[in-house]
Amino acid sequence: MSSFDQPLPPYNASDPTATFVGTSCLDFLLIEIVPMAYRIANELEEAGGSNNSTNNTDNATTNKAEEAGSVSTTAGTTSTAPGTGRKSRLDEEEEREAVFFRLEGLGYRVGLGLVERFSRDRPRFTDTLDAIKFVCKDVWMLVFKKQVDNLKTNHRGVYVLTDNLFRPLSRMSTHAGGQAVVRAQPFLWFPCGILRGALAAMGINATVQAESVELPGAVFQIKTTPAATK
Repeated sequence: MSSFDQPLPPYNASDPTATFVGTSCLDFLLIEIVPMAYRIANELEEAGGSNNSTNNTDNATTNKAEEAGSVSTTAGTTSTAPGTGRKSRLDEEEEREAVFFRLEGLGYRVGLGLVERFSRDRPRFTDTLDAIKFVCKDVWMLVFKKQVDNLKTNHRGVYVLTDNLFRPLSRMSTHAGGQAVVRAQPFLWFPCGILRGALAAMGINATVQAESVELPGAVFQIKTTPAATK
């Protein structure tokens, strides 16, 4: 929770296990985590590509030497070090998928841990709608410092959460060459993971998608899936 906020139950400053984090830390995390995920995805691909290229070159040299019946020496091969040039080896769709799974997976673990810790003294939710309301009020307040503005459901496992002033998008410029909404999309993947992880901690399997039609608003769609019967 924020170090500038008044601790409220179950937060107790005298609790030796209590941990307090400055509000700005989360803002900085949400700002930096997306470019970091893109960078890691491309660096891993570049490193893998360099290793494959080296192995293929070595194999080709060995085969040629064996075919000639003699031993030959080479001066070595040159390759561009990972991180130079910065041109992605991944096409746009592969890069998007790799970054999505990395960010969504990180968010999932955060949401799982948050609910496991802050709902441990609450009775277990028996109704999915009650669990969703807990996310909209308590979890959203804990992470984004406000409650969800609107919750809708078709009562058939689909829930739509609307936040008209979504904190991670509130500082984004709307003058990005008409691509502001597109550029904002990756910043919703980590919160999608938080939502899915929070629900999983309460025994609810779900898929979560998010979009922003106009900054700084965001809409999250949750589709719950029935638990597998044993």
